[in-house]
Amino acid sequence: MSPRMTLLLAVTCAVAVGNLYFPQAIVPLAAEGLHTSPDAASLAVTATQAGYTAGIFLLVPLGDRLPHRRFLVTLLTLTGLGLLGAGCAPGLPFLVTAGALVGLTTVAAQVVGPMAAGLVASDRRGAVLGTLLSGSTGGMLLARAFSGTLGERLGWRAPYLVAAAVTLLLAGVLARAVPAVAPPSRQPYRALLADTLRLLRTEPGLRRSCFYQATVFAGFSAVWTCLALLLSGPAYGMGAQAVGLLALVGGATMLCTPLVGRLVDRHGPGPVNLASMVAVLVSAAILVAGALGDVPGLVALVVGTLLLDVAMQSGMVANKARVYALCADARSRLNTAYMTCAYLGGSAGSWLGVRAWGQAGWWGVCALLALLGSLALARHLMVPPGGRRGGRGDMTSTVRTSDGRHEC
Repeated sequence: MSPRMTLLLAVTCAVAVGNLYFPQAIVPLAAEGLHTSPDAASLAVTATQAGYTAGIFLLVPLGDRLPHRRFLVTLLTLTGLGLLGAGCAPGLPFLVTAGALVGLTTVAAQVVGPMAAGLVASDRRGAVLGTLLSGSTGGMLLARAFSGTLGERLGWRAPYLVAAAVTLLLAGVLARAVPAVAPPSRQPYRALLADTLRLLRTEPGLRRSCFYQATVFAGFSAVWTCLALLLSGPAYGMGAQAVGLLALVGGATMLCTPLVGRLVDRHGPGPVNLASMVAVLVSAAILVAGALGDVPGLVALVVGTLLLDVAMQSGMVANKARVYALCADARSRLNTAYMTCAYLGGSAGSWLGVRAWGQAGWWGVCALLALLGSLALARHLMVPPGGRRGGRGDMTSTVRTSDGRHEC
């Protein structure tokens, strides 16, 4: 894992994650171009998100069974073809189908993480994971701006076609650059899926990391889901564009996550988890002032959301470092379980956030964030002190596969 390879894999994460998010910015343009309503055109985005969730569960475990280079190149090639099909879609049904294919296959970032964890020494794993997460964050933020600007100038098809070209070009580069490494497992596909669920039952470190990320990501999703309601309400009277501008503040996390990764390497994931949970509670207290409106409220929203973004991403680095250290032969399955729980938590947080907003407004959303952060902190404090520090008992494990073998 040279710096050059780390950078290439970070770019891969950025492209893969960007393919998931850029269609969100061109829904109105696609609706106009296909002569349909924005609500109907948004089905393409929904199909992409649903395909991504399915891809995490169904395809990412294959990272333990297939050679990484061939698997990554195949995924990116299929994604590129799906993007090409979407850019040439004659109508909405074809666009929705192509969007589902793109979502299903654009899981390269979830394959790169376990692969990189196996190629780097354990004392550098956190730093590398932090760099990869920076790539994913950059892809998420920049893809929306890229697609919106390009779509306004050249039409809604242009972002799809450019993304297809970039993705296919990246597949060609990875076919030459990624080292050929033998897959760690020979289990059949059904056994891989079964082991993903079994790991949740047998691995305390995995369950801890899943609970931490599910609760924090739920609070994160609740806040960002309701921000549009707050900013467009009487306290601010702003348009939906304000949420997008506020989201760009989160770009600062691209600079923080590599540093956080080095802290994980030095001190273990436990202390970083603790700091991230405390930061969530502090952000909840700051965000309360966002209900005041005007300049003081807007400053509170900027500071509070930035702190929340950093806390969530820092916890992600720490949790992934813990998860990847559990078993070298099952990292893709561990990542599947972890990311599935994280996304389920995020979905639940969005649902709870809207209901908290309906009952108590922005105060209720901040209270929900504080409650979720407190649950994560309480669970963390229940761990014995050695485990909280992130010692060997927190970082290593043995996994029994479905055929009875010990892989670690």
